[in-house]
Amino acid sequence: MPTNIDDAAAGAKLDPSLAQGPDFRHEGPASDHATTLPMVYEGQPTELPHRPTHGGKDATGYYDTETGEFPTEEELHSLRRVPGHVPWKAFALAFVELCERFSYYGTTVVFTNYIQQPLPKGSRTGAGHDGQSGALNFGQRASTGIGTFNQFWVYVMPLFGAWVADAYLGRYKTICWALAIAITGHIILTVSAVPTVIVHPSNSLACFVIGLIIMGVGTGAFKSNISPLIAEQLPLTKMITRDLPSGERVIIDPTVTQSRVYHYFYLFINIGALVGQIGMVYAEKWVGFWLAFLLPTVLLCACPLVILWGRNRYIRTPPAGSVLGKASHLFLLGNKGRWHFNPVTTYRHLHDGTFWENVKPSKFDPATRPQWMTFDDAWVDEVRRGFNACSVFLWFPLYWLTYNQLNNNLVSQAAVMKLNGLPNDILSNLDPFALIILIPICDLLLWPWLRKMKINFTPIKKITWGFYTGAMAMVWAAVIQAYIYKKSECGNNAAGFHADGETPCAPVDINVWAQTGAYVLIAISEILASITGLEYAFSKAPKNMRSLVMSMFLFQSALSAAIGEAFVSLSADPLLVWNYGVMGVLSAIGGTIFWFQYRDLDKEEDHLNMLPDGHLGREVDEETPTKVLSEEKHLDQAEAPPHTG
Repeated sequence: MPTNIDDAAAGAKLDPSLAQGPDFRHEGPASDHATTLPMVYEGQPTELPHRPTHGGKDATGYYDTETGEFPTEEELHSLRRVPGHVPWKAFALAFVELCERFSYYGTTVVFTNYIQQPLPKGSRTGAGHDGQSGALNFGQRASTGIGTFNQFWVYVMPLFGAWVADAYLGRYKTICWALAIAITGHIILTVSAVPTVIVHPSNSLACFVIGLIIMGVGTGAFKSNISPLIAEQLPLTKMITRDLPSGERVIIDPTVTQSRVYHYFYLFINIGALVGQIGMVYAEKWVGFWLAFLLPTVLLCACPLVILWGRNRYIRTPPAGSVLGKASHLFLLGNKGRWHFNPVTTYRHLHDGTFWENVKPSKFDPATRPQWMTFDDAWVDEVRRGFNACSVFLWFPLYWLTYNQLNNNLVSQAAVMKLNGLPNDILSNLDPFALIILIPICDLLLWPWLRKMKINFTPIKKITWGFYTGAMAMVWAAVIQAYIYKKSECGNNAAGFHADGETPCAPVDINVWAQTGAYVLIAISEILASITGLEYAFSKAPKNMRSLVMSMFLFQSALSAAIGEAFVSLSADPLLVWNYGVMGVLSAIGGTIFWFQYRDLDKEEDHLNMLPDGHLGREVDEETPTKVLSEEKHLDQAEAPPHTG
């Protein structure tokens, strides 16, 4: 039985792994710090993290009491898995994400036309009406380059936001500050598009870039913290068995619950993106870019109101200090003595199965144990799991290369096709529209059916197929582009001009809806790769490093944007077929290598999810049980204890 089995009953507020205790040097024999690790806690009773205080509810008043037993090894392979309860406050946070994504995607969807296309004759707003909307006239390479930089910047900033949240402010306060910064950036973007500024392209671009950078800081810090905060509202953290009213015995699986939460989290994202993108495309077309930037800013201002409403309702994990330093020390200590001039020997030593075992506190004599080793063996197991998750994410940049075509090159491709009165950037909304349809189908029909049929479609399998469907989307786009070159009166210069240099080439006779397949395939790949990546980042991270691990997942999109900069030269005629082809091949190769490298993690999935919570610091080992019991008694007597943040 795990040494910290009572932690779940003590509540998240009392979990020693979340306490910011003083640094100390473990005393006593090594056995005092070891944790027994039967990976599955067979048959042991458990309950929700919050102890009920009255009326069958917990201290927050949100969750019904749920009790059960940990599943046995046999039950893990024989019982059906179902999701647990999702509280309404999680959906309130998802609404905040909806508004934030409306503001972000509603703004960025018009970036391509704003930067690439010229200001229509006689216009001071950029509205195209029956023609093409535009403003700065810097061309496709500039629009792709700035768009790629924005993608990079927005997904680098989560690392900063995660560090601030985990070490200093906590997720809740970091989100509050992030929203204030993002609103400031949106206001500056709006100023760049007002009629008196937009007619001066250089000044407008300078203002635009400043707003873009400030907005990226806020958006990035928000992104790394909002999804972990949502998932932390879930009451159950370990698998339990329960008898349904029908008599069927099932496993209430937190990972299935997290999967449901992240599916609907992603649904909210795409509702916001869809409404924002469609609305702002038409605002750009009929009114001007100033309105396309202003409306998202106004809606973003609603987010702080919802955040403040839930101030005393949300479960708020307190910052745990600089855990990154201890995790880094642990990783470096594990590498000690394993590197050699012979790469084969180095590989064998790094993969001999003792990397993490040898750096557990129980392996050290008290006299030689490092001063910074203020945690127990279980926390080392959690860090190992977090490092494994981060290594899984390292292949994601090759997948994101396919997704990043959505809002730049595919928009430009639509501009040379038969639009029938549609704005060229409206087709990108097929992606969120497809997701809004497909996410409930997967959550309510496909995934339950697979679980019922005992088909274990694990995260590693889902991510692998996400790579492949992203590659198929690029094949579709490459074929469309090849036909555009074949049918264009300008041949391989379909987006350019005739020989006189003034007459633009006419759109080709291919209906723009031919792009549908590429967008739908990308949507499917997002369900398989992106949503699963969010789940994996949360479920595999130590509690006090969740924002950091989530930021590492998001950071892969920044790396992808940096890699994409190397291919900017392919994002113009006559090389666009090569552009889509290269992206597809890279994604397919990445998915194949990913599967062969990480398929063994499938066998450890349940074990990794059932690791006991690690303890980062305790004041005095012998006094901990007494302290927990006294705090637990105080919690039972309290009407509604305040949440720490």
